[in-house]
Amino acid sequence: MSGRIILSRSGPVAEILIDRPDKHNAMTPSMAVELREICRVVERDDAIRTVVLAGAGNRAFCAGSDINALDEYPSVWHFRNRVDYATQIRNLSKPCVAALKGWVLGGGLELCLGADIRIAATSARFGAPEVTHGWVGAGGASQLLPRLIGYGRASLLLLGGEPIDAQTAKDWGLVEKLVSDGQELDRARKVAEQLARHTLVALQTVKSSIRCALSTPLEAGIRYENEAMAVAFALGNAETGRAKFKERKKG
Repeated sequence: MSGRIILSRSGPVAEILIDRPDKHNAMTPSMAVELREICRVVERDDAIRTVVLAGAGNRAFCAGSDINALDEYPSVWHFRNRVDYATQIRNLSKPCVAALKGWVLGGGLELCLGADIRIAATSARFGAPEVTHGWVGAGGASQLLPRLIGYGRASLLLLGGEPIDAQTAKDWGLVEKLVSDGQELDRARKVAEQLARHTLVALQTVKSSIRCALSTPLEAGIRYENEAMAVAFALGNAETGRAKFKERKKG
């Protein structure tokens, strides 16, 4: 089975499914291109406010890149200029909630790092085995993990190459919520639905402000946040916010 990426909708929530369960949802170059096109659809549709990212089957969220498919790149230069699937999720302007189970390895780990909120089943196992193959992952783990869980823990995970269990991932701050096996997708959907109650302008400006904190000094980030609020006001959210506040007071 070559694998595919499936997009479905439930109201304002889009669901992106990595569908290659017989190969632990390992990604191929063609699947990466398909994911890019689906993310473009999600970005263009203003009726979509939030995204759920999941993997098919019961054994894995995503085991990263299909190493056998690396032969599809005719040269290292073509690999350098590939469509990187983790980048597609990281670049979404709309909040993304990842539903994680089983193996979350390599590029699969980088995929979930590109999400904003991570819901993990107790069966989930997180790892970055690239070092055991002789290389570094190229989808952002070495940059995002230190920011998320700290330098030492990121070093242990990336340099050691051994996976950690879901409870350790929760303790380290790699995932936000732990749930029983089989409940991760339902919980991710509920979180996405809750977020989708807010306006698209609010969600996108808040997300962009949070992401700004990963790459800018404090004062620059605070200035960015102020500008983002001004944009939200200019797009009519000041009136929306006042109306909702009055409704809550009446209740």
